[in-house]
Amino acid sequence: MVKKIILGKCMNLVKKNNPTYHEEKLEEIRYGLESIYLTYTKIFVIFVLAYFLGIIKETFLLLLTYNIIRTFAFGIHATKSIYCLITSLMLFIGGVYIVKYMSLNIYVKTIISIMLLICIYKYAPADTYKRPLINERKRKKYKVISTILGIAYVILIIILNNNIISNYLLIGMLESVIMIHPFIYKIFNLPFDNYKKYKLNTV
Repeated sequence: MVKKIILGKCMNLVKKNNPTYHEEKLEEIRYGLESIYLTYTKIFVIFVLAYFLGIIKETFLLLLTYNIIRTFAFGIHATKSIYCLITSLMLFIGGVYIVKYMSLNIYVKTIISIMLLICIYKYAPADTYKRPLINERKRKKYKVISTILGIAYVILIIILNNNIISNYLLIGMLESVIMIHPFIYKIFNLPFDNYKKYKLNTV
């Protein structure tokens, strides 16, 4: 209800100040505003919970290591805001506790991180049906950046060895891969490689 009121008022302002905007442009703006609203609401809830659990710094670190790759690898978005919030709490609050109690030797970490790197190279960037990545040049650019970041993570994980920071890098990398893997799209019954379907529909 609150979201509808806020977005409605914002869109009314956009329409009033930009009467020449066509419906497609307005829909694009609405999607962007909705994403901003959901992102900040979600972050607020996550950090409030993290504060009461005494894990604010750890949650911030995990969010950072996750979002560095997520920014360029993209990935699935929940169809409902409540699903998005629940998933985020599992990833970032639950992820912090996994990091705290995770005990893996450097060989296991290296193997896992290399497997994750392969997934990033293979599946990134992963688009959504609402925002298909149709532009081939952009897809290639995002893939290159995501892969380079993945390589940097692997190198840092090996260099830092048993340092807890390497755990955060590994879990952040893992969570980023979860969000771009075709299996997660299948679980939520959402289409994968949406740009291909868009091209087929426009031929």
